Amino acid sequence: MIESEHNGYGIIVITFVLAFILAIVPFPPWLGWARPEWVALVLVYWTIALPHRVGIFTGLVLGIALDVVEGAVLGQNALSLAVIALLANTLYQRFRVYNLWQQAAMVFLLIGFNQLICHWVQTLQGVTSKSLIFLLPAFTSALLWPVTLHLLRPLRRHYQVR
Repeated sequence: MIESEHNGYGIIVITFVLAFILAIVPFPPWLGWARPEWVALVLVYWTIALPHRVGIFTGLVLGIALDVVEGAVLGQNALSLAVIALLANTLYQRFRVYNLWQQAAMVFLLIGFNQLICHWVQTLQGVTSKSLIFLLPAFTSALLWPVTLHLLRPLRRHYQVR
């Protein structure tokens, strides 16, 4: 019984570690603005797939770790990922019945909200951009949602992560 309760935490942690690695891999300067939000994508997937295991606290911890890794203001990503986890946890039943492209549109909205929160915190610091290009990662993340879904779902089913 105890073994079944802990089934799959390793897989969840490994996917988050891979998301962190993808988040810090250098991109060419001309492509830097389009970097997908890998940690947010994986967080959305696990929050929707396992809302009883991955949620707001996970988003908060991942956000603090992402703040440290990226060198951002401590709490910037923590706030945005916790809010995303809260929204995904609230909407997970609806999210599951959407088709793939409707899900991608929801991911665009969720990660766009993440980007807006991060942009707001950066504006409070005095670092601001005058255009909406800061929403480009939300678009690329939405385009990569089908790939993320089709990689993580078979992994979850194969290892029977519940």
